[in-house]
Amino acid sequence: MAKAKVAKRPTRDEFVLEEIGNQLSEAKQENSEIVLTVWGREDRVRGIIATMDSRTGRVHMETNGEIDKVPFMDIMKVEYPRD
Repeated sequence: MAKAKVAKRPTRDEFVLEEIGNQLSEAKQENSEIVLTVWGREDRVRGIIATMDSRTGRVHMETNGEIDKVPFMDIMKVEYPRD
């Protein structure tokens, strides 16, 4: 039986990844609320960065007291909320 085809994560060059990393670092330092567009998820992730785990490559986002661990490589866009 053939496996169902899963869409591949879009590739990004090192400059885009570096920019996303810089935006995350800045948001962490300033304790700012951000909105992440994450590959493979319909809903965006909104919250404050609790931890950036370099060992696992995940960004721990805190939203309403809950932690959501988002893989860095799945983050497509970092934005600041407009409200």
